[in-house]
Amino acid sequence: EHILLVAEISDLRANPDRPAEGTVIESEKDPSRGPMATVIIQKGTLHIGDIVVAGEAWGKVKAMFDDKGHRIKEARPSTPVEIMGLEMVPRAGDVLGVANDERTARDAADDRRREQAEATQSRAVTLEAVSGDIAAGRVKDLNVILKADVQGSVEAIRSSIERLSGTEVRVNVIHAGAGNINESDVMLAAASKAIIVGFNVKTEQGGRNQADIEGVDIRNYRIIYELIEDIEKAVKGLMEPVIAEVVDGHAEVRAIFKVRGGKAAGCMLQDGVVRRNSLARVIRGGEMIHESRVSSLKRFTEDVREVTAGLECGIGVEKFDAWQEGDVIEAFHTEQRG
Repeated sequence: EHILLVAEISDLRANPDRPAEGTVIESEKDPSRGPMATVIIQKGTLHIGDIVVAGEAWGKVKAMFDDKGHRIKEARPSTPVEIMGLEMVPRAGDVLGVANDERTARDAADDRRREQAEATQSRAVTLEAVSGDIAAGRVKDLNVILKADVQGSVEAIRSSIERLSGTEVRVNVIHAGAGNINESDVMLAAASKAIIVGFNVKTEQGGRNQADIEGVDIRNYRIIYELIEDIEKAVKGLMEPVIAEVVDGHAEVRAIFKVRGGKAAGCMLQDGVVRRNSLARVIRGGEMIHESRVSSLKRFTEDVREVTAGLECGIGVEKFDAWQEGDVIEAFHTEQRG
């Protein structure tokens, strides 16, 4: 009913004889049907089989359902429609458009993922980043949100942190309280460019998810001294940047075949993405047996730049050809945080 109301209020009128454009209103991951998105079509007509992009998600429309749950073959302007076939769940508010082919759609979605990751990274406030800015004289304040298991610990830690303020740098505890780190704490940290430190507490799932989106640095400690020491290092501009590994995707080896100069692995990509020249490790029986990088990546006989989840591909790994069926290739990259 809410979706119909939005469509009626918007009174959307547009030429139906063109590729569809619309806006995602709701989305979810259905246990049996996979990623689902409810979209209001604003321009054109959406058909079964169309290749679509919605924010960071893409896919081929496998099925469409009207507001009563009935299957339909096309959706025209001002029509709310639930679509099935996306490879991931888009966000509400994402714009949906039709692409010419799968490669174009996949590349567009990947570009948006990279843009989102870069935007998150650029607005992230980490303790290492603040430390570097303090050392360079670019900032004079360190904003902190403090959560601890009991109020007595909150007061003791707050007092110790605030004593670290000096003439050059001021430490501001903008919020302190007892209890786990939650989504509200993260939203406050994002708005005030603060880091979150916790003592003997956990981070709730909603808080973790929001921190990933907003780029908020959450640090949990079990020893008060270590917490105070890290804040002190940041105030003095002494913290070293952290080099973090980010896993991009996993491919399972299904077959082995000979290629010029060695052997390659015929794989099914289980999740994420594998890119040519990506860092990679070979995992067998849960243990890493080799680490180098992806030297070749093919779809059938064609060299490709990347392969996404659910697709078969051929992967060559630098200085390795001792493949066994069941091996897992984990593609990853490193990034500096701070």
